[in-house]
Amino acid sequence: MTNGAQALISTLVDCGVRVCFSNPGTSEMHFVAALDAVPEMHGVLCLFEGVATGAADGYARIAGRPAATLLHLGPGLGNGLANLHNAKRAQVPLVNIVGEHRQGHKETDSPLTGDIEGVARTMSEWVKTSTSADHIAADAAEAIREANTLPGRIATLILPADTAWTKAQPHGKLDFAAPAPTMPSSAQFDAAVKALQSGEKVILVLSGRALRAAPLALASQIVQRTGATMLAQYANGRIERGAGRVAIARTPAPVDQGVAAFKDAKHVILIGAKVPAPMFGYPGKPDYLMQPGANLIELAAPTDDLHETLRELAARLKALDAVPLLEAQKELALPQGVLTAEAVLRTISALMPENAIIVDESISAGRSFFPVSMGTPAHDYLQLTGGSIGSGLPMATGAAIACPGRTVINMEGDGSSMYTIQALWTQAREKLNVVTVIFANRGYQILKGELVSVGAASWGERAERMLSIVEPDISWVKLAEGMGVEARAATTCEELAQLIRHAVSRPGPFLIEAQIGR
Repeated sequence: MTNGAQALISTLVDCGVRVCFSNPGTSEMHFVAALDAVPEMHGVLCLFEGVATGAADGYARIAGRPAATLLHLGPGLGNGLANLHNAKRAQVPLVNIVGEHRQGHKETDSPLTGDIEGVARTMSEWVKTSTSADHIAADAAEAIREANTLPGRIATLILPADTAWTKAQPHGKLDFAAPAPTMPSSAQFDAAVKALQSGEKVILVLSGRALRAAPLALASQIVQRTGATMLAQYANGRIERGAGRVAIARTPAPVDQGVAAFKDAKHVILIGAKVPAPMFGYPGKPDYLMQPGANLIELAAPTDDLHETLRELAARLKALDAVPLLEAQKELALPQGVLTAEAVLRTISALMPENAIIVDESISAGRSFFPVSMGTPAHDYLQLTGGSIGSGLPMATGAAIACPGRTVINMEGDGSSMYTIQALWTQAREKLNVVTVIFANRGYQILKGELVSVGAASWGERAERMLSIVEPDISWVKLAEGMGVEARAATTCEELAQLIRHAVSRPGPFLIEAQIGR
């Protein structure tokens, strides 16, 4: 007979969950010990819970299936909430395992006692506390089924310590199959077709799985046949882009540019996307990007099969024989001289290898990456989705574990890197092929722009100290080396190009501190 912890890990493995990003404590020790009994589970130690949850996010975006996290009681889950927020916005499948006190011990109100279910519900679509070792396998299968429900959900299973150490009875066949995806109604298709055949300006807004290569090709066929325009929503979990694929622009982040993008649209058709809106509310600015009176058609929800939705829409428009417009690969020129943010983007674009994974948490510095990187080799693009910074380094870690044969390039803001810098240690321990490029401009440049946007355009020395990362300067090279990652600094475009060539040609992690404007 096995105990509850062994039954749990065996069930996770049998249901396709083979990686667990862990930051365990006392309540989870039987789970940790059970890893030796179930070697098919890859346990990955993370030195902060936000690294574990962010890595599970990155893993799921690339693997298309959930990883597990192992977190310690309510405070441990609380430490991971920011990147669970980003994972929820990325619509990924994810299973949290959260240890709990032995049943009955909570009556003592010991220091780590808390409302784990209450904390979990802030970011989880499904929450359950397992109360018996005999039920843990079925509970785990239910968690996986919930996580894999489209478009991808966060499920949190709470495991009291006695449930983990108690012997578990054998269980029968487990049902972990997710529900079949849905499709839009005929009336929704009719409304979309009518708009697309009206001769008026139509914008298709895509997100989720509609941004993979095959669905994008169908969207391009629709655009070629009807004269419509298509945009991705600004924040997306994953976009397949580059040479040989359909190019798509993102909705601009700045509110004025976003309004301009939708200015002439008479019809806006949503395919797995939200109603276009700026990230924040600004004085005297609209809350939505569409013009008042524009016709909004919510064709497909994120829970729908977006690929088949686009195929059906193309068929109704007799567009399946149209030729999708694919991006051609081109030789990109390397910039020279002093480093700027755009020069860093151009250098990365020119030197990225085929089939790379780009993880973008460069915030304001990277907003021009899409136009700059036109003509690059085919790659996957992962970005900060929920606006809670500190996701880039962990996300790159999880993506590299999901696809160890691919190069991951993490474009990382200097301020945001400090939230989860511990991810570098995990990259070193796991020998992951991650190249981290820090945009070292010594400040929260995005917030300086936001001061202007909200009307607080004039600020002094005290406000500046809240937005600048100086006095003392931070050495990302020393931080990386202290956690076992080889690192160098670049002050010119030529130095940066040399370091990127070196980094992508060798196994293991490498960090480049791009000293912008020095």
